[in-house]
Amino acid sequence: MSNIQDIRKFYARLMAANAGSPDPRLEDVFASVPREAFLGPGPWTVITGSARLATPSADPAHIYQNVLVALDADKGINSGEPFLHAMWIGKLAPKPGEVVTHIGAGSGYYTALLAKLVLPGGTVTAFEIDKNLAELARKNLEAYGNATVIHGDAVTSPLPPSDIVYVNAGVVAPPPGWLKALRPGGRMIFPWRPAESVPFAVLVTRTEKGFACHPFMRSWFIPCVGASTADTAAKIPTREEAARSRSIWMIDDRQPDSTATATFGEVWFSSDPVHAGDNG
Repeated sequence: MSNIQDIRKFYARLMAANAGSPDPRLEDVFASVPREAFLGPGPWTVITGSARLATPSADPAHIYQNVLVALDADKGINSGEPFLHAMWIGKLAPKPGEVVTHIGAGSGYYTALLAKLVLPGGTVTAFEIDKNLAELARKNLEAYGNATVIHGDAVTSPLPPSDIVYVNAGVVAPPPGWLKALRPGGRMIFPWRPAESVPFAVLVTRTEKGFACHPFMRSWFIPCVGASTADTAAKIPTREEAARSRSIWMIDDRQPDSTATATFGEVWFSSDPVHAGDNG
């Protein structure tokens, strides 16, 4: 067997280097949370590009790479790409004492990382709509006393007031409830998939005057049940329009105007940044 402690430590260094985060705790949590504990018994199926490869054994050394690992192959549910999650978590910069809502927790691996980053005093509420995965995540997170798993629909369920909302399922737009759940200064990352050709990750920050947004990279996640289909009245953005989006508004607060890059029901995106005179 490999020296798994050394392998995990080097994996953690790679994650932190890729994230470019100034927070040394990011490397610490990737080193201390065993990924294999959240994947079920090996051997495992890893996914890279369009290939699916079975690991040659149950040696956890095989899964300390930047690869997806299948959780439910029939449903296309995976434990996501570590480089991506390291970068996203680094951008969100969780702090001790903060409250996190994790939407699409899967088997709980990234929930565990978030739970450690908000200690002491912080909590994570993790939503998982798949019953089997929710049960698995609940068992996997038993040792993490500040993490709670809810088997439920985060689109229709009220979210707790949150400093961070971490979304791991693709949406055409964030439901209004997700935006309203953000506390002042709160941050949200979500996979924005308003069209097949528009796959962005978007960072949202709640300011005093509104919701600033920044599409910062391409991403693809499994669609979010109940929030992944646009209605016929929606204004679907081109990739260029989506990339220009700099703020998100609820129609109840401000009607769409000439700056609108996308409109979906109660929520619309604008190419204008949040200004001092804006309401929000």
